[in-house]
Amino acid sequence: MLDKNGIAKRIAKEVKDGMFVNLGIGIPTLVANYIPEHLSVELQSENGILGMGPFPYEGEEDADLINAGKQTVTLLPGSSIFDSAMSFGMIRAQKVDLTILGAMEVSEQGDIANWKIPGKMVKGMGGAMDLVASAKNIIVAMQHVNKAGESKLLPKCDLPLTGIKCVKKIVTELAVIDITSRGFELRERAPGVSVEQIKNATAGKLIVEGEIPEMAI
Repeated sequence: MLDKNGIAKRIAKEVKDGMFVNLGIGIPTLVANYIPEHLSVELQSENGILGMGPFPYEGEEDADLINAGKQTVTLLPGSSIFDSAMSFGMIRAQKVDLTILGAMEVSEQGDIANWKIPGKMVKGMGGAMDLVASAKNIIVAMQHVNKAGESKLLPKCDLPLTGIKCVKKIVTELAVIDITSRGFELRERAPGVSVEQIKNATAGKLIVEGEIPEMAI
């Protein structure tokens, strides 16, 4: 199985030259560390940064430079900083090519729930609502099961929805899965993970066709 960095490293392979990419809070922020240097990619943070780089080395942090998750980040040459109104103007105008988000649940139709757990206090829904409504392509980085061992890939989300039929791909510690009109479609399995393990961890409809290759990390 993959750890969080392994998930981020696999998702980085989905990033193409020339893309504008938004990284959500959690595992998605790690993707910045694995984008190949030869690619020209602009990372956008919803709090008002365009041109984020990888996380800083210990001792080189600048407390004034943070991403939407309040983590210290670096800036690449040519980067810019602006207010939230401009940031969300970019997002709503569909200037972002790829959005990478975490999630608590994803349905086989591509619905996503990632902002609220009933009974727990939250500060607000944040920018995820705008991102899922406006992004051209959404990849979810998440654990396949929750702490209780229950699947997070469901026939229908139980938690309040963030967006409807918007997720295109999911990468977990077990697998790479596409969202299709037929349900979850298994594309790749993590090193050392069997198709049977993935089936057992997936509550929604999982389509398995042919030989499923192992991820190349």
